[in-house]
Amino acid sequence: MLNRKTVLAFASAGLLSACQASLPPLETVDHVDLERFMGDWYVIANIPTFVEKGAHNAVESYRLEDDGTIATTFTFRKDAFDGPEKQYHPRGFVRDTRSNAEWGMQFIWPIKGDYRIIYLDQDYSVTIIGRNPRDYVWLMARTPQISDERYREAVNFIADAGYDTAELQRVPQQW
Repeated sequence: MLNRKTVLAFASAGLLSACQASLPPLETVDHVDLERFMGDWYVIANIPTFVEKGAHNAVESYRLEDDGTIATTFTFRKDAFDGPEKQYHPRGFVRDTRSNAEWGMQFIWPIKGDYRIIYLDQDYSVTIIGRNPRDYVWLMARTPQISDERYREAVNFIADAGYDTAELQRVPQQW
């Protein structure tokens, strides 16, 4: 259950993103096969939300529901590999059914945050999720680690998308 501080922070983030609508929209990938996209994604790096600061072993898990929504479970350890486990359950709503690459992610009703799949490997092994305001970004992979070369390529992609990569933080993964 989200506490009042969490609810207010998500609401503020939603309002802030609406104020930054003057930036050009992020381009999404052409098409996402939702069935292939489902499953576990390890968060390799991000510009973290306040909830994610200090996250270790962060994993985003997606499950396609019969009604077309995406049940999401975000799990991580707070501040250390042996820290307390935190878990959140937002719901994804596909906004662009032509590409399946633009979602609304709802942590609290009725606010649906911008969630765009802006990069996806052909083999669905690495993805980058962005937001139009360029406030948050997530580099995720099907494995807890990616090569340094692959990481540098992803950081360059994130920079080219208009993000300040100085804010990008690696998420510690140790399994």
